[in-house]
Amino acid sequence: MILSSATTTPRPGMKRLQLRLIQHHLPLGAIATFCAIALYVTRPYRDGISKASFATAYPALGLLALTLLLGPWNVLRRRPNPVSSDLRRDVGIWAGIFGVLHAVIGQCVHLRGRPWLYYIYGPSEHHHSFPVRHDLFGMANYTGLAGTLLLIALLATSNDYSLRALGTPQWKQLQRWNYAVFGLSAVHAIGYLAIEQQKAPFVTTIAVFLAFALTLQALGWMARRRNRLKQA
Repeated sequence: MILSSATTTPRPGMKRLQLRLIQHHLPLGAIATFCAIALYVTRPYRDGISKASFATAYPALGLLALTLLLGPWNVLRRRPNPVSSDLRRDVGIWAGIFGVLHAVIGQCVHLRGRPWLYYIYGPSEHHHSFPVRHDLFGMANYTGLAGTLLLIALLATSNDYSLRALGTPQWKQLQRWNYAVFGLSAVHAIGYLAIEQQKAPFVTTIAVFLAFALTLQALGWMARRRNRLKQA
């Protein structure tokens, strides 16, 4: 049977999707999963839930930091920095996958079967007149929850359909909430570093993620400002 040209010729959108799958999604997914597995098998925790929560946290924050590095890196190299690039979008998708996965698993670590106590004080803590948690544990949980909700919104709109439906200005405005997600995730991570009294290598890892993201963002901002002044 002779196939028609419409069947044998791949559509441009399909070719782009295949390239993204091979060049971005497979490497990103493989590296992030390998890191998560390595963290899982090396943690001394007794139960799998604690291990899984820890193992998904660091890849999620690392990928989230990477989304903030790509734009400034293009600016510093004087390369085109489009409103939406496939690489930045695909890194963000994997950051969203691991971030949401970490948030779901994390609800089951400290207070098994009572996730609401992450956010309010329990009956045994009657000495708190205001029931909403306002200690370090509460701050870490509320920032994590807010970051997760924003991350879900960004993940749901990281596609061409949302870009066309919202229009470039509105879509870009929504995606800029990625900065807020990173800031909330940083506070969440620092809070849990203090709560769990993590060892120096993990504190250093978080510090490196934050330092790289903030430094490149600052350098990118200064480079863009110099370019605007030259054009003016």
